[in-house]
Amino acid sequence: MSESSLRLQKLLEHWIEHNEEHLSRFREAANEAAKIGATKVAKDIRSAAEKGTEVSKHLRKALDALRVQK
Repeated sequence: MSESSLRLQKLLEHWIEHNEEHLSRFREAANEAAKIGATKVAKDIRSAAEKGTEVSKHLRKALDALRVQK
């Protein structure tokens, strides 16, 4: 794997990990919002978490494609 490919692999791995951390926090915040009766807020945060899950999915696909390419 070239140096550029390795750098891109590390970047994708970092983005995936970082995004997953955010998703975990989004879900916690949505639960907190629901507990205080802020149902619209909870719904919107959950929606953001769903979108973030899609982001992670695409980043993983890119990482898999990069690994196959080597």
